[in-house]
Amino acid sequence: MDVVDIARLQFGATTVFHFLFVPLTIGLTALVAWLETRWIRTGNPEYLRLTKLFGKLLLINFAIGVVTGIVQEFQFGMNWSDYSRFVGDVFGAPLAIEGLLAFFLESTFLGLWIFGWDRLPRGVHVACMWIVHVGTLFSSYFILAANSWMQHPVGYEFNPTTGRAELNDFGAVLLNKVQLVTFPHVVLAAYLTAGLAVVAVSGWLYVRRDHRADRPLHLRAVRLGAVVALVAGLGVAVTGDLQGKVMTEVQPMKMAAAEGLYETAESCAPFSVLTLGTPDGREEKFALTVPCLLSFLGTGSFDGEVRGINDLREEYRATYGQDPGATYYTPEEYVPVIPVTYWSFRLMMGFGMAAAAGAGLVLWLTRRGRTPTSPWFRRLLIFLPLGALAGNSFGWIFTEMGRQPWAVFGLMTTDRAVSPGVSVTEATISLLSLTAIYAALAVVEVGLILRAVRAGAPALPEPGPGGGSRDDDAPLAFAY
Repeated sequence: MDVVDIARLQFGATTVFHFLFVPLTIGLTALVAWLETRWIRTGNPEYLRLTKLFGKLLLINFAIGVVTGIVQEFQFGMNWSDYSRFVGDVFGAPLAIEGLLAFFLESTFLGLWIFGWDRLPRGVHVACMWIVHVGTLFSSYFILAANSWMQHPVGYEFNPTTGRAELNDFGAVLLNKVQLVTFPHVVLAAYLTAGLAVVAVSGWLYVRRDHRADRPLHLRAVRLGAVVALVAGLGVAVTGDLQGKVMTEVQPMKMAAAEGLYETAESCAPFSVLTLGTPDGREEKFALTVPCLLSFLGTGSFDGEVRGINDLREEYRATYGQDPGATYYTPEEYVPVIPVTYWSFRLMMGFGMAAAAGAGLVLWLTRRGRTPTSPWFRRLLIFLPLGALAGNSFGWIFTEMGRQPWAVFGLMTTDRAVSPGVSVTEATISLLSLTAIYAALAVVEVGLILRAVRAGAPALPEPGPGGGSRDDDAPLAFAY
């Protein structure tokens, strides 16, 4: 492997690992805030116990997620300095706002929430968690705006003197058509993931004999998580459909590769359930298809045209030249790796739909107070959050791999974005070091999560915020 391969492998591995924590943080902040709100409004101590349980899991996930996220920023300078130089003027604004505004909201008000038990009035305390959730949404929006610019560059002009893309319309970047469909899709997927995490944790405690006394509490949480996951799953499907239509417009090669569509279909393009082609990606050998469905998914009309790989390859050669600089990637130049794009797209959809269907199944099994405890129900509980996380991961793999060989679509190829001064040895050491660190963090994360889950909801919760006696001169204390 050369430096480009190693840099891509490192960035992909660390990004996918980091994104395991992001959807849980976004979704759990909303669910914890809602649980505490319900406790304040109803006075039911079960909601306080669930707030404490899932608040602890949120804090563990948030801490590890912050550590893994910091590495993403450093990698731009480590392995992708030419990319950073080219897009820095555009990326600087949304990423700076994300750091100064969004992360400030998250960290500051999460700290107030942690140390504010018994010190802040109840309404103020729960408002802190709602603000944390708003911070996660702001953070997601600005980061996704930067990524959407890579998919569909807008609001810039190229300066031939400096060789840089320079921002000239920040509003266009924030309101990029790719961004407007990507943001709700990612956030709804986060709610789906967090809802299924609640189902898995409370469901596991629900079937445990040593937590039998808390079955009504955990059944309440299981059904709450399943409702959130099912509604969010439907939203993911709707926003995913909108994404497909925008992708067909701005990145037709990605859509063609995702469907294994080699020849342009002027109307009634079939949706590929399974397609096998030659290794060079030039010819289709076998296809199992649903007639006209791809035209509808891509254009909103069963008679819509969807362009194929072969025609788009020739168009890109004429537009961008014969050599896209993708010598490391494929002799087919402007075509992504078809098997990776094709299967990551299907795995994304498959895991996502299965997770949402699983949430519906859980609601059915627990209807009218039913108490399923069979072994297969336990296995279902384990699959649900893992399936949602897998769907998220394959979604990001599809998003980034389907854009190849471009780092910024139509402007900069990936092999021209890598740092010119990094050697293979340096890149390898960096990859191995980060892999070892992330492996250690994964062990820590899993260990802490399992320990917190085994402990269950606190049997004797501390007095609620603003309630009971307290010493105003006592130092702040960590509530967990």
